[in-house]
Amino acid sequence: MMKKNLQKIVFIGAGNVATSLSDSLKDKREIIQVYSKTLAHAKTLGQKLKCTYTNDLKKIALHADLYIIAVKDDAIEKVCKSLKLNGKLVIHTSGSTNLDILKNISKKYGVLWPMYSFAGKAKLASGTPFFIEASNKKDEKVLTDLVNEMKGKPYYINSEERAKVHLAAVFINNFPNHLFVIAEALCKEAGIPFKLFLPLAKETFENITKQSPVLSQTGPASRNDKQILNKHLALLKLHPLYMDIYKILTKSIIQTSSGRKKL
Repeated sequence: MMKKNLQKIVFIGAGNVATSLSDSLKDKREIIQVYSKTLAHAKTLGQKLKCTYTNDLKKIALHADLYIIAVKDDAIEKVCKSLKLNGKLVIHTSGSTNLDILKNISKKYGVLWPMYSFAGKAKLASGTPFFIEASNKKDEKVLTDLVNEMKGKPYYINSEERAKVHLAAVFINNFPNHLFVIAEALCKEAGIPFKLFLPLAKETFENITKQSPVLSQTGPASRNDKQILNKHLALLKLHPLYMDIYKILTKSIIQTSSGRKKL
């Protein structure tokens, strides 16, 4: 059996990202430790992976080959200030955090960001895009091998480009989901089952697999139907935040649709 480039892994973080990545790697690499600032979380994942766990960064194992920092973006800097892992490969999994935040931990560092929605999912889908950046070509190859083991698809971009991809991902995934949250709340208020709208949501997605989203836009805003738009705003008078969102999206759709008609 061929020896792996990386054998022992420490996960710094025990949330959805760490859980999903570790689940994809547990049968291929040796995960020796899990850290979380919340001991109960570290214990849960550690026991699942049958490895040691800790909530103390001073007790991070020093004999691993790879350290994967999979914590909230706001916590990465604090974690980095507490680590010194000379000669070890250290990576983070953030879409928007710059590569250089890791440079004081080790001379070997990188980024492995999976563009995936980790909403309670343990299994990564085959073909998941992974955006790779590394401090040198050798470690870039190591991370590529790791992505291939997880049956992902590697892409190579720098920190500035990755931040833009992450921003686009927020518009594609997070914002539409929040609109579903609003729609569900309005459905409950009206006594209408939210599941009635699932075929429409599916159709919306299927349309953008066939043509540009610009060409798929429909509705009163795309037609600038002021009578209907005003009626909708009146229905939202008890929900000022929803009204603000409606106004902003309507304005953007009107402008985009107007530009499309001029083409």
